[in-house]
Amino acid sequence: MNSKVTINRLHTGVPGLDAILGGGLPELSFNLIVGPPGSGKTTLAHQIMFALATREQPALFFTVLGEPPLKMLRYQQQFSFFDFDKVNESIRFVNLSDDFATGNFEQVLERIAQEVEAYSPALVIVDSFRPVMLEAQHQSKGVLSLQLFIQQLGTQLSGWQATTFLVGEFLSKSDPHPVLTVADGLLSLDQSVYRNSMVRKMQVLKMRGQETLPGMHTFRITSTGIEIFPAAVILVDAGDAPVTSGVLRSNKRLTMGVPRLDEMLGGGLPSGYSLLVAGPSGSGKTILATAFLAEGVRLGEAGVIVAFEQTPSQSWIRTLDDMIRAGQIGLINNRSLDLSIDEIVQRLINLIQ
Repeated sequence: MNSKVTINRLHTGVPGLDAILGGGLPELSFNLIVGPPGSGKTTLAHQIMFALATREQPALFFTVLGEPPLKMLRYQQQFSFFDFDKVNESIRFVNLSDDFATGNFEQVLERIAQEVEAYSPALVIVDSFRPVMLEAQHQSKGVLSLQLFIQQLGTQLSGWQATTFLVGEFLSKSDPHPVLTVADGLLSLDQSVYRNSMVRKMQVLKMRGQETLPGMHTFRITSTGIEIFPAAVILVDAGDAPVTSGVLRSNKRLTMGVPRLDEMLGGGLPSGYSLLVAGPSGSGKTILATAFLAEGVRLGEAGVIVAFEQTPSQSWIRTLDDMIRAGQIGLINNRSLDLSIDEIVQRLINLIQ
């Protein structure tokens, strides 16, 4: 009896990436990471590489016409995921600038193949292929053509028994390259300026053999590396199906902590309901919310508050500040300019859990 081939999924080590990929990175897949300069392509490739590389499963990182390895490593080691012990132990960097300077792209392909054969890596990354394409356009027709070079490079990467990446700038949608059809996965990174904020988003345009999370997903680059905030799907008890309207409704009612208000609500706030409290500044909205949280703490239940305008410590309500400092309720403070709904929702879900 024939059985399906099982594809192992690798944990990338990038928070949120496994979720939008559909469970992880397919082992032995050939992937493209594309995006404009400064969008985080090299950082993403390094973060995945340092998470996956081991002595038994080493990584090979080729730099082409971009920045020299020493300069690149100088900045990449500022991230907490950078592990000095892995450099030259389970990760090897190869600079191909001199090979490309000869203009012989067949020789470049041979050099890459020789390094892979000698090192037997489980992970291969070529960064960056876009300058290679631009450089190849200036070569005479007597040498390996641009189209053929990129196609052969992609074929080599997809044919090796390794998980491979080709990193570069965005390819024009109006002039798609054959390498796009060869690739098993395609990650597109983008960045834009909104007012005073830098907004970065990532999209999985292609990933063979598994269901990915569609749409654009906000991500942030910090000292720890890249963190992605997937579109939120709240599950019941780590469960089997997303929460839909009415699933969590029950006959239970929650006391509000305000005299006579429970009576006005018919016995309290129905469990699972969302309540909008609206009114002008100074009308008592925060006082009401604080009373509700304090009532929950009194009954032994945890609470969470998301603050957009002022921190609780700046509030006149000392009770709120005391509960936060005592660890009785959780706080998310969103006063930063680069406000991301996806990030807020993801952090809120994590804090609630």
